[in-house]
Amino acid sequence: MKSIDHSLEPVFRQLCEGNCGMAIAELEVYLSAWPDGQTTDRLNVLKEEYELMTGYWRKGVDDPQRQEQYQRLLQQVYLVFANIAMYRRQQASSFLVALHQSARKQVRDWSLSAIRHEMENFVSEIAMLEFEAENKRKEKSRTLYKAHQQQMNTLFNYIVTSRMWTSSVGKGFTELLLSPTIDTIDQQVIVSAITISLMSQFDMVKFRLLTEVYRQSSDEHVRQRALVGWVFSLDDTVRNVYPEQQTIVDDLLKSDEVCQELTELQMQLLLTLNAEKDNDIIRNEIMPDLMKNDAFQITRNGIEEVEEDPLEDVLHPDASERRMEQLEATMQRMIDMQKQGSDVYFGGFAQMKRYPFFYDMSNWLVPFYIDHPDIAQFVDRLEFQHFVMSILSKGPFCNSDKYSFVIASMEVLSRLPASIRDVIRNNEASLGELEIGENQTAPYLRRIYLMDLYRFFRLFPNRSALNNPFEDSTQEYDTLNFFSSTFFSHSPLERQKYSVVRMMKKYHFDKMSKHLITTIPEEYRDAQYLMWMELWDEAVELDPTNEQALSGAARNAFKLCQYETADGYYDRLLLLYPGKKNYMLNKAVCLVRLEDYEEALKLLYQLDYEHADDVNVQRVLAWTLTCDNRLEQAAKMYEHIMQGQQVIGEDHLNYGYCLWLLGRIDDAATHFKASDNTDQFPDESWLNERGIDTLQIRMMKALIRF
Repeated sequence: MKSIDHSLEPVFRQLCEGNCGMAIAELEVYLSAWPDGQTTDRLNVLKEEYELMTGYWRKGVDDPQRQEQYQRLLQQVYLVFANIAMYRRQQASSFLVALHQSARKQVRDWSLSAIRHEMENFVSEIAMLEFEAENKRKEKSRTLYKAHQQQMNTLFNYIVTSRMWTSSVGKGFTELLLSPTIDTIDQQVIVSAITISLMSQFDMVKFRLLTEVYRQSSDEHVRQRALVGWVFSLDDTVRNVYPEQQTIVDDLLKSDEVCQELTELQMQLLLTLNAEKDNDIIRNEIMPDLMKNDAFQITRNGIEEVEEDPLEDVLHPDASERRMEQLEATMQRMIDMQKQGSDVYFGGFAQMKRYPFFYDMSNWLVPFYIDHPDIAQFVDRLEFQHFVMSILSKGPFCNSDKYSFVIASMEVLSRLPASIRDVIRNNEASLGELEIGENQTAPYLRRIYLMDLYRFFRLFPNRSALNNPFEDSTQEYDTLNFFSSTFFSHSPLERQKYSVVRMMKKYHFDKMSKHLITTIPEEYRDAQYLMWMELWDEAVELDPTNEQALSGAARNAFKLCQYETADGYYDRLLLLYPGKKNYMLNKAVCLVRLEDYEEALKLLYQLDYEHADDVNVQRVLAWTLTCDNRLEQAAKMYEHIMQGQQVIGEDHLNYGYCLWLLGRIDDAATHFKASDNTDQFPDESWLNERGIDTLQIRMMKALIRF
């Protein structure tokens, strides 16, 4: 739930429950403590309408419009509440106060017609630059871009801090975002501003706007931002106030393309959330391997070449080749992570978000364009501009990282060794396998935008003033696990939940996966669902030949000491997979627990013959021989195990039992001590059956202890 001022919680609670009259009463209580004349007047009008409606109801008048009128009043009361909530939220943050004031202190016409005129005029003026003299074109271009960027930055701040929109404002912005006469960069910036505003306080007008832009836009960049925006803004808490949310979602889900994009979005969110884990892998595993390549060293003066040792080729002729192979393998690992969708650049660019460029909030989410006035000084002074632009066009960098790269490149490239600088200057540098090419597909554009959003909400200094969807990604349900939202219940997305859960489990989002599993409705539950819920017997009943279900049921029965049941499951597995080692071994263990040593030994002798070097088979065989009182054979096997490289504490413990039964008390005590597991004796009944009474057990414990 979005953060609500505690003084407004009673109002919000009544709204969520759909109680219009109670919400009005709670608002009156609030306004008695925090008076506001204009808000009170608005509430009084709504109260009069509500009392008039209920008056007819109390008189027994049948009003066919009552439900519609009640819903309209409930929404009007919500608008009053929402505007108050937004005001209180802004007043609690000096950053938001400054943002609100800076956008409104300028003498500017904020009408939609004026905003549209500015944007269309900018597009026209940029187009007219072609007719300017070349010596004037650059200067005029800079002037135009600078003025327009300032206008867009102000508009961004204005939208982020705007109150609830009217339908006419929503319609006007929708037309603006769908117009072919508006620059796509401007449209994308506006969509992001609306998204941030909407995530802070649900606004049905803004939500409907984003869904319409997603439906109708022919610009894939704009469309994908709108998709992320409306998904991030879904608000189940106000379902009773705005039931049309569900109607809009249901209508969207009639499209197979929408269902596919939503599934991809949920999976891409998981990869986005994994960015910091990926960064740990790169920092702790990949980078140390790269740094082992000692052709260069990092100094205070930059990267310097290391002179080769003339004796190296003589003493270690293969060393250079091995280093190169290791370097290639390490680079390939990073490339593979990248191809799988990992955000491999987050950690590297995280420290580059402290430049003044990122002081303006809009710059975190503006699409990259080389004419951005805030990077003009860096572009002008960039020595290897062609090389940098080549990297940015071919590498899968998000917009935010592209700006960081341009700003940092001037300093980084100037400190490279002379030999590398010469290669770059002569256009001989290549990105090799990293050259993936510019990709304009919907999944790619969506992935890039998610990376921008993640950096913004993780690194922007004033992110705490906003509703941050990435603040805590460990919850069972939140924006990041939108597949579990009730808005998608019993929808075509139910069929996709299985693939999403598998991905969650792969990346260890355990709380998310557990919660998403519980949202799968009964009609979609199959054997896999039952296995995830650890209902193994039911899974086997539903799918009798499912290996995973049978194996899980067998393990579960064994854990519950239901050895006959477990043995039965292993019989069924061996019918399906004859001779499979693990199932034969596990069945043998079940037979040992059932004290059917003769049958267990038949299986174990066969396994020992077929897998002579398998120490696990030897362990079970030695213990079975011990249980069957074939102690000399067991002792020989344990001696063989003790000579191997895989001795564990349990081997010493079980060998100790064998030696004890052979009467070699001191040797047994030695192995018990070596096991470091002397608290794990079998049941006394097991020892008693083999002639070891309680007194001997007590003395053995004392012998081990002292």
